[in-house]
Formats: sequence, C-alpha cells, structure tokens
Amino acid sequence: MNRISFAAGIVPDAGPIETIRAAAYGGFDATGLWVEPDKWTAATLRDTRAALADTGLELLDVEVIWIKPGDDLAAHKACIDIGAELGAKHVLCVSSDPDMGATAARLTALCEHAEGAQMRVALEFGIFTEVKDLTMALAVLEAMTHPLRALLIDPIHVDRSGSSIDAIAAVAPDLLPYAQFCDAPAARPDPADLNAIITDAIDLREQCGEGGLPLGALYRALPSAIPLSIELRSRRLRDSYHDLGERARAVATATRRWLAAAAV
Repeated sequence: MNRISFAAGIVPDAGPIETIRAAAYGGFDATGLWVEPDKWTAATLRDTRAALADTGLELLDVEVIWIKPGDDLAAHKACIDIGAELGAKHVLCVSSDPDMGATAARLTALCEHAEGAQMRVALEFGIFTEVKDLTMALAVLEAMTHPLRALLIDPIHVDRSGSSIDAIAAVAPDLLPYAQFCDAPAARPDPADLNAIITDAIDLREQCGEGGLPLGALYRALPSAIPLSIELRSRRLRDSYHDLGERARAVATATRRWLAAAAV
C-alpha cells in the first residue's frame, strides 16, 4: 500500500508542531508542513526538527512557493532552506506568472538552490494559477533540464482543468516522485468564478471514495507505490473534527480503506 502523508491543508490553522503531532496521532507515515519563512525563527526550526525526530515521521514536502511576476527569489529560497534543514523530500510550487518562460527559469533557479539537499521542486497546476492544466505544466517542465524538477498531480485540479488521465499515465515516472490525493464533488465550479474555484479547492474536498472523481483511474495512472499526500481541505471535516488528532485519524482510516479496496 502507498505510504500516506498528512497534508498541512487538513489543519490550516495549525502551526508546524501541531501539524506533526496530529499526523503522528492519526497514524500517518509522513507529514507535510506549511512554511512561511518570515514567521519561522531559530526556535521554530529547532522545535520542529525535534518533533519530527520524536514522532519518527518523514517530512514529505513543504509548501508553498508561489511564483509571481518579477518576484524576489530570496523568500522562495528561504522556504527551501527551511525544508532542507528539516529533511524535506519535496517543495511544492505554483505560479501566477503568465510568462511560462519566466516560470521555467525561476523553477530552474530553485532546483539549483535545492541541489545540496536533493529536494525535488514540484510544480502543481490548477485553474486558479497561470499553469492551468497538465499540458501547460509539462511544457514548463520540458523547458527545464534540471533533474530535480517534478510534476505534482492533485485529483481535484486534474478534474477541474479537464486534464487527461491517459496523458498522466504517459508521463515519465521520474517526474512523479509523489502525488496529492483526495476526492471531491463531481459538480465543477464555474471556471469564470474565481471565488467558487477557491471555495471548491479549500472547503469542498471529500474523503477518498465519497465524492465523484474518477479516483480509481487516476490512481492506476500514477506510478505504483508512490507516496500520496492526502490534500483534504474540507470545511465539513473541520466542522466535524475539532480535535486535530481525531481529524487526522479519520482521514488516515478512510484513505487506507479506499487504498486497500483499490489494490484488489
């Protein structure tokens, strides 16, 4: 069965220590962390490193680097530096720059910065960004030659962008070191309504098998046994489980139940 990681978006109001403790209580194999470099101190870094060591959890990824036109890469590099100090395997990136060449150049610079830690720089596409679908994301990655570049698949963004699952199955496996996973309603938001798109992505995701996405087909299209970051941003989940550990346990249980059935 795939190893599962606790995405920070499941507990959007939690700090890094709370996130790690919830992931461990829930029985996850790994965790992700939300990193805003300007809010991290030496004490935060020390305590986070200790929490990871105490729980034995792998840090699958840190997020999010959001590339914008003409932005300074210093803060983005600081996010990578924090991830490297904590042993993160990947850093999640999205882009709001309509210039795909500039996006590729910035991602290449981030890959170069991540060389010391061998951290993969994963580009996520979505209709809320300028890299809107799989085709555009692959074009950006094709313009790069750095071996640390990677593609991050998220089921809700695959569906909402109309990206082809068959095309995902054809992606070189080395570009897919991990993926996000969740379910969501079959009904898609109006692509012209940004607020509806954001609400869909941060409030309306569902447990695996409880929504209307073609999860089985997508799961089979991904490289076998890759780690899955369970990106389950859900208002209903937050309202139902105020205790962060119990929320994590509910997600881990439902995810493993779905994975066990999918593997049959």
